[in-house]
Amino acid sequence: MKLRALSPAFKGRLHDARTATSIGRWLGAAFAVCFATGLVSHVMQHPPGWLADSIPSRPSWGYRLTQGLHVASGIAAIPLLLAKLWAVYPRLFAWPPLRSVKHGLERLSIAVLVGGSVFELATGLLNTAQWYPWPFSFVAVHYAVGWLVVGALLLHLAVKAPEIREHWTRRSPGTLALPALDGPDRRSFLAAVGAGVGAVTLTTVGQSFTPLKDFLLFAPRHPDQGPQGLPVNRTAAAAGVGRVTAEDYRLVVTGPQPYTLTLDELRALPQHEVELSIACVEGWSKSARWTGVRVADLLARAAAPAHARVRVESLEPSGGYRVSELGREHATDPLTLLALRLNGEELHPDHGYPARLIAPNRPGVLQTKWVGRLEVLA
Repeated sequence: MKLRALSPAFKGRLHDARTATSIGRWLGAAFAVCFATGLVSHVMQHPPGWLADSIPSRPSWGYRLTQGLHVASGIAAIPLLLAKLWAVYPRLFAWPPLRSVKHGLERLSIAVLVGGSVFELATGLLNTAQWYPWPFSFVAVHYAVGWLVVGALLLHLAVKAPEIREHWTRRSPGTLALPALDGPDRRSFLAAVGAGVGAVTLTTVGQSFTPLKDFLLFAPRHPDQGPQGLPVNRTAAAAGVGRVTAEDYRLVVTGPQPYTLTLDELRALPQHEVELSIACVEGWSKSARWTGVRVADLLARAAAPAHARVRVESLEPSGGYRVSELGREHATDPLTLLALRLNGEELHPDHGYPARLIAPNRPGVLQTKWVGRLEVLA
């Protein structure tokens, strides 16, 4: 009895199952979108060998849409998670803390769910700003913890299914047991939460949905800011790429009939202009006009087989993405260019001068800059 008297007493209203279920519906939807689009992003960045040639190059705006949704839903989930935790946190102080083995396992799953969710949203938010104050690989750990959170969430839903069903709608029988006076306050609280979600979405989503770019307040990137009106994640100086002159530059293309081209020879080849977006994993994206030589034409000159993959190597001396691979779908797509110009101007060094890859439906980190070699793979 003395121990029970020492436990905190919560007299605030709305810390109830009905409020938690109402917020949980929105939070579950945000998590589902975030997880599904995160899987798309991970597979497109790190496709297993058996899938590499099947990654589609169309629609050309596909990755821009899915990654924009991934970041937007993740940011929207932050106020939803805080509201959900506010609604349920008094239960953390329920006494006794462990009533049975089943109850202990339930609380353990909730601890994993809450801890993993906070970790995913916090690290994802810091990734949008490219700030990594931790010693581990963000991509690998973020991906692994995402699966952990989904597993804990499914277990939580299974355990709480009867309670969720009881409070799912206004007409659910369980709502009759709740104080009638809580109704207006609950609606006001949920309206405030909805307004918060709308506010953070409106002030950040413009980095990928450019019609709303004038409302950007908190996004770390503005789609119009950067050399030639396009943002840059990694500058030439940061990549360690020295000054590359037209006289010194050579593009090496390997294959059954290998050859080398100077920059002037590249410029003399048939040039094509396409409009494609750069869509980065941090959530920003913008369309631009790119002019250059079709990669398919360069491969045909090297007598590359129709089914061949292509390894694209950068002049960048080191880095996790200095090499990327083009699967068959991307390598043969007429929109895939070795670009020499951006919006009618010669590429800025930070955008990959003298030549960079631009391909449809492809993560920005794989749009290799400062390309010096195309290697045809069997």
